[in-house]
Amino acid sequence: MMYYSHLFKQASTNGTVALAAMLAASAGGAYMTRSNGGTTAMTSCQRDPEGGGETRRDVLGMLRDLDARLENIEKTLGASTTATTTSSSSSSGGSSTKKASSTVESRYHNDAIGKSRTLPGIDVVLGSQWGDEGKGKLVDLLSQEYDVCARVAGGSNAGHTIVVEGKKYKFHLLPSGVLNEKATCIIGNGVVIHLPSFLNELDGLKQSGIDAEKRILLSDRAHLVFDFHQEVDGISEHRLGRNKIGTTKKGIGPAYASKISRNGIRIGDLENFDFFEMRFRELAEYQMRSHPGLEIDVEGQLAYYRSIADRVRAMTMDTIEYTNEQYDMGKKILIEGANATMLDIDFGTYPYVTSSNPSIGSVLTGLGVSPKKIHGIYGTTKAYCTRVGEGPFPTELERDAPGSIGEHLGVVGAEWGTTTGRARRVGWLDIPQMKYSTLINGFTAINLTKLDVLTGLPELKIGRAYKHKGKILNTMPSSLKTMSELEVIYETLPGWSEDISKARNFEDLPVNAQRYVLRVQELLGVPIRWIGCGPNRLDMIDRGEGWDLSSEGSMNSSE
Repeated sequence: MMYYSHLFKQASTNGTVALAAMLAASAGGAYMTRSNGGTTAMTSCQRDPEGGGETRRDVLGMLRDLDARLENIEKTLGASTTATTTSSSSSSGGSSTKKASSTVESRYHNDAIGKSRTLPGIDVVLGSQWGDEGKGKLVDLLSQEYDVCARVAGGSNAGHTIVVEGKKYKFHLLPSGVLNEKATCIIGNGVVIHLPSFLNELDGLKQSGIDAEKRILLSDRAHLVFDFHQEVDGISEHRLGRNKIGTTKKGIGPAYASKISRNGIRIGDLENFDFFEMRFRELAEYQMRSHPGLEIDVEGQLAYYRSIADRVRAMTMDTIEYTNEQYDMGKKILIEGANATMLDIDFGTYPYVTSSNPSIGSVLTGLGVSPKKIHGIYGTTKAYCTRVGEGPFPTELERDAPGSIGEHLGVVGAEWGTTTGRARRVGWLDIPQMKYSTLINGFTAINLTKLDVLTGLPELKIGRAYKHKGKILNTMPSSLKTMSELEVIYETLPGWSEDISKARNFEDLPVNAQRYVLRVQELLGVPIRWIGCGPNRLDMIDRGEGWDLSSEGSMNSSE
C-alpha cells in the first residue's frame, strides 16, 4: 500500500498519463526506463509459475486489466481533487488553502468506492496531578454530546462525584457519562472489575431513577477483582508498617498481580461456568498458599458468581470490536481517565502509585484502539494541588493548623476522598509536575477546576520551578530521596474576594482571577479551555474550541 500511496502522489504531480505509465510498469512483469531522449517501455508477459514457458495472459488482456485499474484510480483522484478545490474556494479571499490531504490521518477515512469523510476521533479526559482533580464533571458535561463513553484503566479505587441539581452522584467503576441517557458506556479490557461493587453501583443508580444496565458493556477481556484480592491488599499494606503505600485496599494491585502472573480470571470466563469454577478454585488455592492465614469461602463465592452469571453475561461483549466499529461509523467517543499521571505505575512517584497506567497509553492498551484515532487530550488539574495517601508532595501545605491556607483549601474545597473518605493533603499548584504530565500525555487543552476555592485568599502562590542542591531541575526526579530534598521556587500573585460561581465567560472573572489563569496557561504552554467556578454541574466556563489545540480553529492551529 505504501508503494501505491507513492504512485498517487506522483499522479497528482505529473498527471494521469504518468500514472498510467507507472502502473504499466507494475502490471504483469512489465517495466520501463526513462532516458533523456524519452521513455522506452519493455514488456514481458507473465510466465507459467512452473517454468513451462506458456504465456498465462496475452498483452491485450494485460492492457484491459490496466485500463480497469486506471479508471478506478481516476475516480479516487477525482474525489480528492474535488475535496481540495471545495476547501480552497471556501477560504476567505482565496489567500489560504486548506487541502484535503492535510486532514489528520487518524480522522480521514476512505470507503470502498473512494469517497472520503472526516471522523470525529476519540477524545480523552485525563487526570494530570495525583487524582481527584474533577475529571468526572468535565466528562459529564462533554458526554452529553458523545455516543460512547469508556473507562480504560484502574478499578473501584477511582472515585468521581457529580452534582446534578443539588443531588450528588458518586461513581467508582461506572463512567460518569452514564448520566447521558443516550450514551453507551464501556468498561474496557484494561479495567479490573469487582463485580459486587459494580452491581451495587448499578443498583444504586437505578434507585436514583437512572436505569443504565442496558447501556453498559463489559469487556470480555477485563480481569476480575475478588474479595480475597481486597483482603490480600489489606494484609500487604499492614505488613509494610510505616512504609505503607496508602492503598485504597480495593484489591486493585493484587488483581493486576494475578493478571501479570497469568493466573487471573476474566469477565469472559463466566461464559462457561464450569471453566470459571475450575479457574477460581485454582486461583483461590494459590492465594491461600501465598498468604498463610488467608481464608476463602470457595463454595460461598462460587454460589454468588453462579447467581449473577446470567446478569453479567448480558452485559459482556468484545468491546474492542465494538469500539472500533463505532469509530468507523463516525460515532463520537469519549474516554474517562481514572486516577492521574502522577499515580502512574511507570511515570508516577513510585512506589507511591496505583497499579495501572492512568496516562494516555492506557487508552490504547485498555480499550484496543490505534493511536491514530486519538483526537483531543484534555488534562484536568485543580487550581491548586491535592493528594491522597503517602508519597512525595513538593508544594504541600499544613492542613490542620487553624486559619491556615491549608485549612482553607481543605475545608472550602471539601477535600475528602470519594472512595476512602480520607482527608486529602493540599498544596499550591505545581508547575514542574504539570509540565512533566503535559510532556507525557500531550495535552491539547487544560481543564482548570476549583478556581473558586482560591476565592478569599489575599495572595496566591504558584510553584514555578524545582531546585536541588543549588541547581534548577529541568525534569521530574525519579528518586524519592531527590524528591525529599527539593526546594520549590514560588511566584506570588494577588488574590481576589469576589464570588465567581456565576461566571460563565472568562471576562466575568475578577481581573486577578483572570491573571492567575493566564499565568498558569503561560507557564504550561497549553491553552486552558475550561475553568471550574463552583461545585455544581454547570458552574464552568468554556472558552471554546479556539482554546483547544486539537481543533482546526484553535489559536495555534495552522492553515
